[in-house]
Amino acid sequence: MARTFVIGDIHGALRALEQVLDRIKLKADDQLIFLGDYVDGWSQSAQVIDYLMQLEKQYHCTFIKGNHDAWCEAWLMGGFPDQTWQFNGGRETVASYEGFSQSQKNSHIIFFNRMKDYVVDEENRLFIHAGFTSMHGPAMERYDTSYHWDRTLWEMAITMDKRIKKDSKLFPKRLLVFNEIFIGHTPTINYDVDVPMNGCNVWNVDTGAAFYGKLTAMDIKTKKFWQSDPVQQLYPNEKGRNR
Repeated sequence: MARTFVIGDIHGALRALEQVLDRIKLKADDQLIFLGDYVDGWSQSAQVIDYLMQLEKQYHCTFIKGNHDAWCEAWLMGGFPDQTWQFNGGRETVASYEGFSQSQKNSHIIFFNRMKDYVVDEENRLFIHAGFTSMHGPAMERYDTSYHWDRTLWEMAITMDKRIKKDSKLFPKRLLVFNEIFIGHTPTINYDVDVPMNGCNVWNVDTGAAFYGKLTAMDIKTKKFWQSDPVQQLYPNEKGRNR
């Protein structure tokens, strides 16, 4: 039976990506949904993009765009490097592109350009990098930057009073739009947790690969998950986004 895996924020950790994909033992009909933030952190951001472009030639892949990807995309397209981006992993990403021809960079631009802001599957499951603020769902979002940046959806889900029932007027309307929601963006290690977290019907699969955590791939049906080694162990001479 075909499986669908959702994969958290990679942040330039190609070694972790290769490791976790090896551990799930991919089959030809498996589907992969990447939740964004492929770049910024460890030293192989450009190489991660190359790898993903080759991977989708073999497997059914969906690529969601994260806030770090939007930063990198803007830079590749000729924008001035955002100072906040440079401080948060952008310098390492720029360095990873040394030796890349303009033709190679152009192929990456095309890849970034066609990333999706979010995807809803046939079972009404939402896959999005960060979140949305509209009570009617991301299709009605007023500011599309929320797809890449919003944390309020997750913060609401993780702190929800479990005594509030779905038919209560107090239950957040945003959580009723989809059967399940899968996100990245906010590392679970912020809560001293290095595995996926669940709040209401929201699953957070960013387990801190950019920092001292691991990269995670989760089966969206069974919720079984596989992880890389702690990424810092895979890049012992680097700091990633640890400061």
